[in-house]
Amino acid sequence: MIRLFIFAIVTLALGWSFSWLADRPGLISITWQNQLIETSLMVAATVIVALIFAVMFVWWVIQTIWTSPHSMRRFFRARKRDRGYQALSTGLIAAGSGNALLARKMTARARGLLRADQEPLIHLLEAQTALIEGRYEEAREKFEKMADDPETRELGLRGLYMEARRLGANDAARQYAEAAVETAPYLPWAAQATLEYRCQAGRWEDAIRLLDQQKIANVIDRKQGDRWKAVLLTARATERLEGDPKGARDDAHAALKLAKDLVPAGIIAAKAYLREDNLRKAASVLEGLWKIKPHPDVAAAYVRARSGDSAADRLKRAEKLEALKPNNPESLLAVASAALDTKDFTKAREKAQASLRMDAREATYLLLADIEENETGDQGRVRHWLNQALRAPRDPSWVADGVVSEHWLPLSPVTGRLDAFEWKRPFGQLEGPIEEGTLAADTAIASLPPVKEAPIDPVLEPVISAEPAPSRSQPLTVVAGREEPKAKDVKPVAAAVAVATPVAKPLPINGADPFNGRPPDDPGVKDTTAITEAPTRLKLF
Repeated sequence: MIRLFIFAIVTLALGWSFSWLADRPGLISITWQNQLIETSLMVAATVIVALIFAVMFVWWVIQTIWTSPHSMRRFFRARKRDRGYQALSTGLIAAGSGNALLARKMTARARGLLRADQEPLIHLLEAQTALIEGRYEEAREKFEKMADDPETRELGLRGLYMEARRLGANDAARQYAEAAVETAPYLPWAAQATLEYRCQAGRWEDAIRLLDQQKIANVIDRKQGDRWKAVLLTARATERLEGDPKGARDDAHAALKLAKDLVPAGIIAAKAYLREDNLRKAASVLEGLWKIKPHPDVAAAYVRARSGDSAADRLKRAEKLEALKPNNPESLLAVASAALDTKDFTKAREKAQASLRMDAREATYLLLADIEENETGDQGRVRHWLNQALRAPRDPSWVADGVVSEHWLPLSPVTGRLDAFEWKRPFGQLEGPIEEGTLAADTAIASLPPVKEAPIDPVLEPVISAEPAPSRSQPLTVVAGREEPKAKDVKPVAAAVAVATPVAKPLPINGADPFNGRPPDDPGVKDTTAITEAPTRLKLF
């Protein structure tokens, strides 16, 4: 475009010049070797311009002839380079598609047409070809040479990192990732790997500094970076809580500013304030977190903030949580549990059943079983709630990559992924949730026909277990696909089922045996000699 513009300007200038001379005619006289030459001004100008163009043409011809050898060499060199790049491109595509034969052929052709010191992609093609052919030692040597070259250093380190990961050499992989991130913190793979390694080693300071560098380089999204930094600060606060409560409190507060719904950060901040005997600020932190995200850990920390409080004081604090977040299952469960400690069974049952209507789950049924055990001791009703708990959905827990943890952790123990744990229901439910219309204990027990007590032989006296019924802290996870409970957790459940179970069958009463010769709380196995049950008979177990 610029050349076209210059050509137009020169043409217009020449035309204007000749026009100007034509409007002003004149003669030119030249005496040379006693000869007089006269011509018009226009002719003289035309001759001068033609002479200039002739000189330029002659100069171009001479220059072309003089530089023709170099031009020929450059032409053939460019043609050879184009063929080499074509072979290199074809080889990389073949290596990426797994065509080892074509990749090896194109590698040899590209090396013959291009110089490896001028085109580093040849090393990459050779390394990729060696990898798909299974020559891993040769591939590692190629990657090491690339790592020594400043132009291909990052590419070589990534190749060495991937090979170390393939062989399971985690220490070597960590070294390659850290070497890459020192010079290029903007590399996502190196930064992510180094961040995970530093977190696994507990180097929270280095991990936070690296995360800040990633945020500055815009490697990760700002929102994601803030969330990860809050997790790292919470992890550091957890470690500093015992020895440095003030530092743990500052880290937890910084984490809450970045992620307001991060429950572990709020609990750590509250514990740090309690270490400093500052109950008011601890309660303020927990209340603010409770308004955003009700969580049972927050409720437990808030209700039992003061170790010297009575059961009535804890109930008042639980009711305050309910006032902050009304009509919430967690609020109702907190009040029900605190009311059970104060022996206010009416309120405890009312709140537990209200929570059950909102969210039917295992902990609620276990709490109702505890209430029944402490208030009436009716083992039939207790076992009814325990049976419902067995079929109910599991309580939410901290879950990451299929692993259920009692406490929050910053990393996944399986993959090492940062911020992997989520508060949700673990796994699936084998039998599904409790169907709507499930009878409550009072309705189920009341629907049984009355029966008179039969005299029982002293030898056949029921064996009564002395162990208490299970509490909501003892999970009843016994279905397939779930985490196996410990033996001490299962024992109270088995003991509760064995309560008031007779060793032998008592004699029938008046020729009728509506419960197959057993008490109403243990129907047992139906005897073929017993009278057929009515069609409206309700089976509980």
